[in-house]
Formats: sequence, structure tokens, C-alpha cells
Amino acid sequence: MSLYITERCINCDMCEPECPNQAIALGTAIYEIDPARCTECIGHYEAPTCQSVCPITHTIVQDTAWQETPEQLWEKFVQLYPDVKG
Repeated sequence: MSLYITERCINCDMCEPECPNQAIALGTAIYEIDPARCTECIGHYEAPTCQSVCPITHTIVQDTAWQETPEQLWEKFVQLYPDVKG
């Protein structure tokens, strides 16, 4: 699954620079995650960095509207970074 930023977001700017896929950007009111670019950090880190740096608990959560398996997230990573061999 992609991740989703809830309305609990305080626009602290912690998550955006930490995203290795450049999937996070400031939306009209709060930060948003582009599900087409979010791999939950698969291919980069053991866990999503945006969740680990967010100071507000339960603000960045699983996006149930965008269901993906770990294998699908890996395939997305490979498409985003075709020069990386897995």
C-alpha cells in the first residue's frame, strides 16, 4: 500500500525532505503523498522514513484506497530506479 497523510498533519516539513522517492509535496492545506511514487521506502530503507520522522503519532498511515503488496512496491521501486539491480 501507499501511505497517506491524515488531517492531523501540522505541516512541520519533516517528512518531505526525508522521502527518497520524492513522493511527498505540500498540497493545498497539508502535505500529500503521491501513491504512484510511494514505495513505503522499499528499496531504500527497512521502514518508511516519513513515519519515523513525523512528530505527530498516527498522522502517516496506510492508504487503504491504494492496495499494493510488497512485491508490487518493489516493482514500483524498480520502475522508478531502472539502473538499480535487485
